[in-house]
Amino acid sequence: MELYRPKRKAYNVPIVPLIDILAILLIFVIVTSTRKKTRPVVPIDLPTVREVASAELSAERSVLAITKEGEILLENVAVPDGELADYLKAFQTVNPGRKLELEADEGSSLGQLFTVWEALSEVGIQLKEVPARIKLATEEN
Repeated sequence: MELYRPKRKAYNVPIVPLIDILAILLIFVIVTSTRKKTRPVVPIDLPTVREVASAELSAERSVLAITKEGEILLENVAVPDGELADYLKAFQTVNPGRKLELEADEGSSLGQLFTVWEALSEVGIQLKEVPARIKLATEEN
């Protein structure tokens, strides 16, 4: 005796609508994503005395300092912003032939160094004549 068995319905996953949905999602992701723009970057590592050969200076020099707070000092006198070139000209007038040395704190910014170097160049002092010392945070006064 043969019993009636209903035919099993084959379940099919409709692929065409899934392809449409995936295409729409792909277009959405492409349109809404932001592209990263490449830009040139110059890595700068400032050398410290441990990395560069140094020499002992016996001549006494006046100190041009940059603190980590961004203050510029010439012989322990605070220099207002934008007036460093005038102070350097007056310093050269009062102390002819006196050489400078740059003492920068490790926390000082590269922009502050460039400001000091521009003022030195404006006054006529060559940068190679001004030795620089970077004061590390571990050093004490």
